[in-house]
Amino acid sequence: MLNFPKPDVEQFFQTLTINDFVISPDEEQLVISTNINGHFNLWGIDLPNKYPYPLTFSNQKCHALHYDQKGDFIVAGFDFDGDEDIQLYALQPQGGALLPLREEKGVKHYFGSLSKDGKRLYYTSSKGNPTFLNLYRYNVETEEVTTLIEGTDAVTSIMAVSEDEEKIVYSKHYTNSHSLAFVRVNGEDVSLTPPSEKEFMVMEAVFFTDDILYFTTNFESDFSYLAKFNLHTKEFSKLLELDQEDLTNVKADKENNRLYIVSSSGVEDRLYVYDLSKETYEQKEIPVHLINKLTISSKGNLYLLGDGSKRPTNVYCLKFNESQWEKLTNNQVPGISEELLIEPEVIRYPSYDGLEIEGLFYRAHEENSNGHVIHWPHGGPQSAERKRFWALYQFLLHRGYSIFAPNFRGSTGYGLKFMKMVERDWGHGPRLDNVKGIEWLIENDYVDPDKVLLMGGSYGGYMALLLHGRHAELYQAVVDIFGPCNLFSFIDSVPDHWKPAIAKFVGDPVEDKEKLTEDSPITYLKQMEKPMLVIQGANDPRVVKAESDQIVDALKENGTEVEYMLLEDEGHGFSKKENEIKVYRRILEFFDQQITAKVKS
Repeated sequence: MLNFPKPDVEQFFQTLTINDFVISPDEEQLVISTNINGHFNLWGIDLPNKYPYPLTFSNQKCHALHYDQKGDFIVAGFDFDGDEDIQLYALQPQGGALLPLREEKGVKHYFGSLSKDGKRLYYTSSKGNPTFLNLYRYNVETEEVTTLIEGTDAVTSIMAVSEDEEKIVYSKHYTNSHSLAFVRVNGEDVSLTPPSEKEFMVMEAVFFTDDILYFTTNFESDFSYLAKFNLHTKEFSKLLELDQEDLTNVKADKENNRLYIVSSSGVEDRLYVYDLSKETYEQKEIPVHLINKLTISSKGNLYLLGDGSKRPTNVYCLKFNESQWEKLTNNQVPGISEELLIEPEVIRYPSYDGLEIEGLFYRAHEENSNGHVIHWPHGGPQSAERKRFWALYQFLLHRGYSIFAPNFRGSTGYGLKFMKMVERDWGHGPRLDNVKGIEWLIENDYVDPDKVLLMGGSYGGYMALLLHGRHAELYQAVVDIFGPCNLFSFIDSVPDHWKPAIAKFVGDPVEDKEKLTEDSPITYLKQMEKPMLVIQGANDPRVVKAESDQIVDALKENGTEVEYMLLEDEGHGFSKKENEIKVYRRILEFFDQQITAKVKS
């Protein structure tokens, strides 16, 4: 009998990712953006054969993917090495060379819509207006560009275009928790929601007819719901509201007179179908915990990109009036069955002011555990830790590390009031929510007080730095992945289209000087005494390289043990498998070294 070796961490590293997909109008070709060759490219799958073949060779991550309704070409958006300057291209269904549609160095182009005949491209661009952005129409045949709407007082973007192309729904994004939506028709702007002095959001809108719109919003509510707007009568109405659930995405099945709605419920997603004739709804079973993208074909078939804590991202199909989802792709951890992967426990604990905080605790298998817990504050901060698949988690669990990932105040999925709690308070309430989480774990015997490690990325990297500076006694070692260290320099360096919202999001450098100083990790430099690993992408437009340079230089001058990994061809994340593997392997080695050093001492 053959005795195969136990799974190695390298197998977790090699798990593939699908970050986007599109289905052809005839449903005979599935196009996915995946890193099969170690870099993100577009690959085609001729259904039902399911064997992938390459369509592009640019080795760049896709940020938009749309099939022409006639099936003649695909529109795709790419940036370069994570710089987030997205350019739009056309691609033949059989692949090959990319044909530039909207391409200009230093300019961002965001896909909005493509006309039914494929001749007019609607898009949002930073060209001429990098702060608020403008809305444009591009004639594919004549190459004529028409300015449709100019952003003036908020970041402006296209949400939907009517089939007759006479009406455009666009959003005005003031902050992550405040966005309005309007319909531009005959030169007039009509608000989808009634007047209100309260801040709220409109998330997604779809035209069902040229005069009927359905959308999700939390107008006059803590949680978002499904609403309807009649352009002819100017009537707003609420259709579906569910207790303690955020209805976020809505898709129209016009042929069958129904809507599909994605709901965010804490750490998981749910899917509902709403019958417009009967005004009733039912929940649909889904094969994943999280829905990353949902589309509906003209035949009423559902296509879903999703993942779960034990399932990597895959594309699934649910045929009209059938009950079983078909898996169209087969991403999995090589050589490791799903049974060997670890599902998180959902925990809840009271914070310093009594506010209930929900979090996920991934417990390493007892026979494999080294007793250490990695504390992971998530990024965003207006985001959330959810039941997603992440190879980083599973390979760390496989090596004996448990993981604690709390949804501190400011996280999404818990209502608008909870989400807004982080605004102009990056470093007090959320920090203490994290501290109380560690204290709760210790009190409830989840971890020994001398076996806690700390790691975070983006806002989570900021929080890791701040917790290190203000609560170093809680942690044995710290990893910061592209986190801001100085809120003043961070505010000054964010992308242009972030700047209108930054005072509300983080704070005003003049009015909030004392608060921003208090909440900046670099203020507590001398208390950062634990070994550190700092990771940064050189092309990061959100948290620029100077932020990590600043903290590393200061730590070295302070005498703190710090290692700096700079990735020259990455931005705010990892677009290349070799870089991801290199970083994750070093994180593992770093934590292992700290444990070994402590044992020896």
